[in-house]
Amino acid sequence: MRRPNVLITGTPGVGKTTLGKELASRAGLSYVNVGDLAREGELYEGFDEEYDCPILDEDRVVDELEDRMSEGGVIVDYHGCDFFPERWFHIVFVLRTENSCLYDRLESRGYTGKKLQDNLQCEIFQTLYEEAVLSYKKEIVHQLPSNTPEDLERNLDQIMQWIEQWMKDNN
Repeated sequence: MRRPNVLITGTPGVGKTTLGKELASRAGLSYVNVGDLAREGELYEGFDEEYDCPILDEDRVVDELEDRMSEGGVIVDYHGCDFFPERWFHIVFVLRTENSCLYDRLESRGYTGKKLQDNLQCEIFQTLYEEAVLSYKKEIVHQLPSNTPEDLERNLDQIMQWIEQWMKDNN
């Protein structure tokens, strides 16, 4: 594998897609938004009425991505991470956003009621960070703040430095 695989995870609304797309562009890596992949391939196993969203068929998503991931050079963006094989990723970034900022972002997406509250609680209780630490080696899991445009630029710079170092060390 000549290029690393990177996972960007975190609560909906923390900025995964913005970071992932820009990072892929700067690093020359491919970008996979798992939500888009599932929509395009209809990789669902039902519909959740309470949250008004389809239920991801995780096994089919893994099958769909397996070949691409084994080649390397992929940035994966998804709010869950415990179903991806540990062997896929060289580094995992969990984006974190302050609640007032996250509330505004989710509300602007039309999140209301239980869906809004549950996502805010997910961020408060570090649910996705905990999931990442339990799913991957602790030393490859990193939290990054994602509140401002300055945070985005800092995160891009930091991850680009990591990718460049990984490529020097592994090629």
